[in-house]
Amino acid sequence: MMKVAFISLGCAKNTVNTEQMMALCRQAGMELLPEPQGADAVVINTCGFIDSAKSEAIGQILEMAELKEAGQLGKILVTGCLSQRYQKEILTELPEVDGILGTGSYGDIVPALQEVVSGGTPCRFGSIHAPVEEWDRVLTTPAYMAYLRIAEGCDNHCAYCVIPSLRGRYRSRKMEDVLQEAQKLSDAGVKELIVIAQDITRYGIDLYGEKRLAALLQELCKLDFHWIRLHYLYPDEITDELIDTIAREEKILPYLDLPIQHCNDQVLRAMNRRNTKAELLTLFEKLRSRIPHLVLRTSLITGLPYEDEAAFDELCDFLRQVKIQRAGVFPYSPEEGTPAARMLNRVDTEEAQRRAELVVDVQSDIMDAFNESRLGDVTEVLCEGWDGQSMSYVGRSWAESPDIDGHVYFTAQRQVEPGAFVPVRITGTMDGDVTGELWEEA
Repeated sequence: MMKVAFISLGCAKNTVNTEQMMALCRQAGMELLPEPQGADAVVINTCGFIDSAKSEAIGQILEMAELKEAGQLGKILVTGCLSQRYQKEILTELPEVDGILGTGSYGDIVPALQEVVSGGTPCRFGSIHAPVEEWDRVLTTPAYMAYLRIAEGCDNHCAYCVIPSLRGRYRSRKMEDVLQEAQKLSDAGVKELIVIAQDITRYGIDLYGEKRLAALLQELCKLDFHWIRLHYLYPDEITDELIDTIAREEKILPYLDLPIQHCNDQVLRAMNRRNTKAELLTLFEKLRSRIPHLVLRTSLITGLPYEDEAAFDELCDFLRQVKIQRAGVFPYSPEEGTPAARMLNRVDTEEAQRRAELVVDVQSDIMDAFNESRLGDVTEVLCEGWDGQSMSYVGRSWAESPDIDGHVYFTAQRQVEPGAFVPVRITGTMDGDVTGELWEEA
């Protein structure tokens, strides 16, 4: 029996691909190990989106190479976006790697592993535009939560982004296939379902000729989930029907992740974004007026081409005005093969980093003000376990998405199991997190 370990890097979509490969291996009779030590092969499912992701992937490969050299690991097979992006370079510049699979060849994981363990060098790159395959998964997330990927690829073609060249054109999964998988997750006890794609708002256009996200969400709400969380919604694709569905369905959390990247109109045009600043302001006002207790999250890039000092100041003023409660902030990284990398009006790397740090400061003030506004509130919290460092339970409310936001730390006079939903009274703030106590009516 072949022993295989998996390491998943990058986004939640990568996590799903890893879980599918694990299921294919298990179905083929392979043994899945929790750690690479003692494995016949380790599969590293990589991200190759930006420089930091590439560095993380290469670092992980070199770490596995040390185990291999020490005789604690057999072969190294690299899959995912890094191998898709650098098909020629990986095997020549990283001789420690024994084989590679592209993002169109996840389904080849079993024969690729058999080949690499037999001494071969698999190098498989299927079409990145093929329909999404339907495979089972081995869940690697806690039992109470899971990701549900509803589409693959992207058609937005932002000028700074390599995703379309790595993941292909936008392909929705059939609604019946999505719902069948969701039913399995519900039957397995999943309580927080996180709906994901590079752009979930476009769901259904390619298959049905119209946006079907609202219809899909209405069907998901009929299943036995407690929370349904949404990542990512593109601002220009949000319909009134979708807003009404989110506002009406109690299971859909009032937490929306809308990556806007910037607000300056010239920067947005250069980046091939389809919104203007005025349209973003109108959208935020509409969302907040129609969805009670809404928490917004976004992604921001500093140092983009055409971002002069005035444009950067405009971004900071915009953020202070709209008060988006959650944000990921990244300095611009010119990525080879993208239109933005060829633009001349660029900010140097150190300045882009400096601006990112300034935006983080702006966002920290906004987040702190939001957390302070919650003092005294009683909110539903999903308990994730006991935190020995703080000597309290730790969990998340509707306002915190896993791995990217903060936590709720709370005390309790009784035992609280991971996966339980409990009421917590917010009593304090702590470095971006909030603290509280289990609240139970007398």
